[in-house]
Amino acid sequence: MSTVNFSVPDDVKDQFNAVFAGQNKSAIITELMREAVERARRRDRGHAAIGRILARRDTAPVTTAAALRKARAQGRK
Repeated sequence: MSTVNFSVPDDVKDQFNAVFAGQNKSAIITELMREAVERARRRDRGHAAIGRILARRDTAPVTTAAALRKARAQGRK
């Protein structure tokens, strides 16, 4: 297992210690780090998906508003 050292503002440290008094702070920090990693991965997947969608727009067929209305009307029958 690794040891990680980093600096945080004193007020954050004090609040953290107060809220999590008597708990395993290493386990809490580990879970928070895991959540941060997953959040970053999810963000990256979202950005990649947006990029793929935007790239497809260049090759997507152009459809008129009239054609879209006609298709919607046919789909509602």
